[in-house]
Amino acid sequence: MHTPKVVVFDLGKVLVDFDYSIASRRLAERGTRTPQEIRSLIDGTDLLFRFETGKLNTEQFFKEVTHATGFKGDLTEFRDIFADIFAPIPAMIELHEALRKRGIPTFIFSNTNEIAIPYIRAQYPFFSQFNGYVLSYEHGAMKPDVKLYEVVERVTGCRGTKILYLDDRPENVEAGARRGWQVILQETPERTLSQIKARALLP
Repeated sequence: MHTPKVVVFDLGKVLVDFDYSIASRRLAERGTRTPQEIRSLIDGTDLLFRFETGKLNTEQFFKEVTHATGFKGDLTEFRDIFADIFAPIPAMIELHEALRKRGIPTFIFSNTNEIAIPYIRAQYPFFSQFNGYVLSYEHGAMKPDVKLYEVVERVTGCRGTKILYLDDRPENVEAGARRGWQVILQETPERTLSQIKARALLP
């Protein structure tokens, strides 16, 4: 097994957990739809996809959600509600810190949006410690779209087995494997750490 040159991390469910039901409940308290209906809007329509591929900016996303849910608050309140859904995964943040201490370049590769990223950057100091970032809404595509994987290769300056990629979604990991990347399907921090050690990245 080759020792990779860079490690590419997914963000959600890898370094930070998230739960859209938190936002759904809070939006429902200020609107005319139930939490379940709002969650279905997020999970079951193309609204979030359009936001996370940059086809909608924050103001446009806010207007569409407001129209669909009857949300009574302003944009600032909405942004706070929609962002405050994250919790750190300490063991993975520590793993990242250990890699950095060994001089291994690390990158973020995430399907995300322009509400989440400023919030995470402000709340979690670890986020500023990566060498680079490939964020879906900045590139008009979402994983597992090949276009984004090509961007990762340009940003990291690496290809094939020189890249080790961690993600919690099988389809995203498989897309990386098809490009010859080394991949880890994130299931538990302990299992990920053991696979990192197997590649001689950590003692």
